[in-house]
Amino acid sequence: MGKIVRRAWGESRISEERKRELDRLAERPDSEIDYSDIPEATEKFWQNAVRNPFYRPVKKQVTLRIDADILAWLRSQGEAGYQSRLNAVLRQGMLQELQAKRKRA
Repeated sequence: MGKIVRRAWGESRISEERKRELDRLAERPDSEIDYSDIPEATEKFWQNAVRNPFYRPVKKQVTLRIDADILAWLRSQGEAGYQSRLNAVLRQGMLQELQAKRKRA
């Protein structure tokens, strides 16, 4: 197991000279940034993009009233995990709707 390192807020290894250099760079206008070595992110890039496999959305506990037959169907696939299956069905519907909106725009 790895060693746990804790740092206090505001503690930094950056030297004062490096901080000044970063501040000078931050003040430069965007028009001075050279993007010539960075390819443009086209629509095709975003269509092939994959969600970060380590992404875990924050869960929020709610009370939800659903039809008994829907609950029975979810539980028929295994008592454990029916809430995760419900979440997956809702997420799929949400993503399809968002994708449809992007196509219309």
